[in-house]
Amino acid sequence: MSAGLSERAPDTDQEPPRSGLRTNRDFRLLWIGETTNRLGINITAVAMPLLATVTLEASPFSVGLLAAAPWLPWLLIGLPAGAWVDRMRRRPIMQICNLVPLVMLASVPVADWLGFLTMTQLLVVGLINGFAAVFFGISYKVYVPSIVEPGDLPEANAKLQGSESVAQVAGLGGGGLLAQAFGAASGLLVNSATYLVSALCLFGIRSKEPIPEKPNERPALLPDIKEGLRFAFHDPYLRVLTLYGTATNLMLTAEAAVLPIFIVRELGIPEGATGWLLASSSIGGILGATTAKRLIARFGSARGLLVATVASAPFALLIPLAGTDWTLVALVLGSAILSLGVVLANVIQGAFRQRYCPPQLLGRVSASVSFANFGAIPIGSVLGGSLGQVLGLRPALWLLTAGLALTPLLLLIGPMRRRRDLPVAPATP
Repeated sequence: MSAGLSERAPDTDQEPPRSGLRTNRDFRLLWIGETTNRLGINITAVAMPLLATVTLEASPFSVGLLAAAPWLPWLLIGLPAGAWVDRMRRRPIMQICNLVPLVMLASVPVADWLGFLTMTQLLVVGLINGFAAVFFGISYKVYVPSIVEPGDLPEANAKLQGSESVAQVAGLGGGGLLAQAFGAASGLLVNSATYLVSALCLFGIRSKEPIPEKPNERPALLPDIKEGLRFAFHDPYLRVLTLYGTATNLMLTAEAAVLPIFIVRELGIPEGATGWLLASSSIGGILGATTAKRLIARFGSARGLLVATVASAPFALLIPLAGTDWTLVALVLGSAILSLGVVLANVIQGAFRQRYCPPQLLGRVSASVSFANFGAIPIGSVLGGSLGQVLGLRPALWLLTAGLALTPLLLLIGPMRRRRDLPVAPATP
C-alpha cells in the first residue's frame, strides 16, 4: 500500500471557487482512463496472490516475493527514470506503459488454461509490469500539472484519489468474485482490457504538452539525478514527508503481504468474500478523498496532515483482533480508518509537491521521493512474507500494525508541526 508530487500559485483556500475541472475535457479523459486502469490493477492485486495461494499452493514467503516483484524496479531504475522523464514527452511514455502490461497480463490466463503456469512466470510478469509502472507513475505526476491549472491541483488530486479508492472497492471485491466464479487467472484478462481503455483515453487528449529541453541543452544524467535528490532530501518539508511515506509504505506493504493469506487460511474466508474484505479499506479512502478539501480549510494543509495521520493510524491495531465471528468487523473498521488517513495524506502531499517544486525539477523530485517511498514496498512485502512464515500470521500482523500506529510521529520531527499550512514555494532558491 501504500501509498504511493509547477508553477507557483496562491493558496487555493484564499481563492474563489473554481470551475476549471468541470470544463476540462482533457482532465476528464485522464481521470476516466486512470480510474479504469486502477480498477484492473486492483483486480490483479487480488487475482495474483489468490492464484499463487490457491492454484499454485505457494508459501507465505513466495506470496511475499510476488507482492514485491512489481515494486522492485523502483529500486533498480527509479532515479534515472525521473531524469529521463524530464527529458521526454510524458504522454507517449504513458501510452507505451499501458500497452506492455496489457500483453504481459494476458499471457497468464493463457498459460493457466494450457497447464503451464508457474510462480516464475507470475514473478516475471510482475517485474516487467513494475518497470512500466515506474515510468508511468513518474510521467503521470508530472503530466497532471500540464493539463490542470495550478489552483485546481488540490481538487484534481482529490478526484484522482477518490476514484482510485472507488476502483479499489470495485476491483478488490470484483477480483474476489471473478476468482471464485471463473478462477483467479480470469481476472487478469479484465485487467488487460482496462489498460487498453486507459491507452485510448490518453490518445484522446488534445492539449499540447510543453516541449522538454533538448538533450544537448541539459547536463549529463548523473548530475541531473543528483540535482533532484539534493532538492528532495535537503528541503526540510520534502525530507520529513519522504521519511514518513517510506516508513508507512514499508509497514503497509508488509501487512498487505500477510493479510490475504491470513483471511484465507486462518479465518477460512472463501475467495469471493476475501476480495470484499480487502476492499473494505477503500471505504475509508473514498471518505478521505471527499473530505480532504474541508479538512484543509478547517485545519490548514500542514496541521490537517498531522490530524489525519495521528488520529487514524492507531486503528490499524484493530486488524489482528479479527476472528471468525462478529470480531471480523474489527478488520473492516481498522482497515477503513487506516485508509482514510493514508488517502488524506496522499491528497495533501500530492498537491503540495506539484506546486512547491520548480517545474523543470518535478520529474526528478517525484522520482527521488518515489524511489524512497516505493523502494520500501518490495522490502516490506518480503518482510511481511518472512514474518508470516517465521512468527505465524496473526503475530506478524500484531507487530506490523503496531509499527503503522507509530509512523505519524515521524511528521513531528520537521518544521511542519509549527505551521498551519504547507508553503507554496521553497524559502531559498
